[in-house]
Amino acid sequence: MVNIPIRFRLFLRYLCLLSSLSLVFTSQAISIREASISDLQLAFKQNRLTSRQLTKFYLGEIRRLNPVLRAIIEVNPDALNQADRADRERKAEKHVLLSSLHGIPVLLKDSIATKDKQNTTAGSFALLGSVVARDAGVVARLRRAGAVILGKANLNEWSGFRSLTQPNGWSARGGQGRNPYVLSADPCGSSGGSAIAVAANMVAVSLGTETDGSILCPASVNSAVGIKPTVGLSSRAGVIPITPRQDTVGPICRTVSDAVDVLDAIVGYDPNDAKATREASKYLPQGGYRQFLKVHGLHGKRLGIVRHPFFNFTNKPSQALAFTKHFATLRQAGAVLVDNLKIKNIDVILNFNLSGEGTAVLAEFKIALDAYLEELVSSPVRSLADVIAFNQKNSKLEMTNQVDQSILLASEFTNGIGSAEKAALSNLGKLTREGFEKLMMRYELDAVMTPGFDFTPVLAIGGFPGISVPAGYDTEGVPFGICFGGLQGSEPKLIEIGYGFEQATKIREPPSFRP
Repeated sequence: MVNIPIRFRLFLRYLCLLSSLSLVFTSQAISIREASISDLQLAFKQNRLTSRQLTKFYLGEIRRLNPVLRAIIEVNPDALNQADRADRERKAEKHVLLSSLHGIPVLLKDSIATKDKQNTTAGSFALLGSVVARDAGVVARLRRAGAVILGKANLNEWSGFRSLTQPNGWSARGGQGRNPYVLSADPCGSSGGSAIAVAANMVAVSLGTETDGSILCPASVNSAVGIKPTVGLSSRAGVIPITPRQDTVGPICRTVSDAVDVLDAIVGYDPNDAKATREASKYLPQGGYRQFLKVHGLHGKRLGIVRHPFFNFTNKPSQALAFTKHFATLRQAGAVLVDNLKIKNIDVILNFNLSGEGTAVLAEFKIALDAYLEELVSSPVRSLADVIAFNQKNSKLEMTNQVDQSILLASEFTNGIGSAEKAALSNLGKLTREGFEKLMMRYELDAVMTPGFDFTPVLAIGGFPGISVPAGYDTEGVPFGICFGGLQGSEPKLIEIGYGFEQATKIREPPSFRP
């Protein structure tokens, strides 16, 4: 446990006091903290709240909390103007059905491009001042929905692809992000800032990206809901890449219903990510995803339990007890638990190097990043080699002299997709077919459920979706989640399962800011 100075302890007490307050905007009181999108939209409709007031509240929370939590890299200087526009539109179109995100502030991971006054840097000084050609595809959809783009969230620099020594939640631009439940605990990444911000009520909803665990892990340890969509369901155009084969953009929110509202807004075909989004469009349900928010969504669902190695609760008695109770709750809700299953070669799949994932991703990252940098309107760097040279020249910026760039260097040493990479990709396909896919089909499962986030490599290498829902808190107060993963296009089932579990348990609590 870290030694916390007295003045810092006093500040923490101040944060706890703030979390118990409500704000009064009219003659009626509305508590913005912990408010869902539905709550906020109802307040808009009843003229108890405006988008400007909501946005100002979040900007105030950012000023108070961000010096400690370091969840946000920068705020959008045009956020209040966007909120004012939403308020004008609401008055002018009072009889028109507006999007559920209309007037709602949304925070974006700092790898998601915006064509405005904000930077898009993946947390790196190397991209500070670069100019993108257009909004990312998901941002264009958010704007069309009337959302307010609040700012950019901190992340593991280069989405965790800079260094083997890089701390979770750290970037050169953003500093060290902190878990709002236990400040000394791992906030996870790479979308750590997005999860920290929504957990601490610095924003209503956020977007993260995932290549392997970057949404599901921070959602789990920050007591948030994260949805990792099927690869291609949401556009990756304008998102600083790791590998298009695994990259996906998804919501991190406080509730399943909020995450589904965001998911509905961002999915669909994008000509700038044509191949992947066209292929995944076949999975889009007519009428959107909100129809799958069913209180009894667990009834009849077949959930697989893979004991090895995911249910190892050595030195984790609180998690062991929690999942014993969760099993009972799931059964009472009508779910069928298919226990003691095994995924073929699971130990290989979970090993980044043995599976071939490491070999493939290192080569794919260089190709994808070089292509992204070349398309920028202007930039201090135009290739991965330029990024490495920039870091070497400017190593004294913040902590960068303490964090190497071993992964960037390893990627730069690759030379396209050669025989080794092709063999790795072939092996990943074989592991997926003979492992997760075969298990799901053989036992006719709707999803596999696991504690925490250790299941993410299984989902990553197959482009599969997953949802993480708060499942409890350990003896130190650190949150942990439950992960449900399914086959491509199974978001409707995962939403039913995740929402059913959330409504049956209602576990999530506001953060405690423990030292």
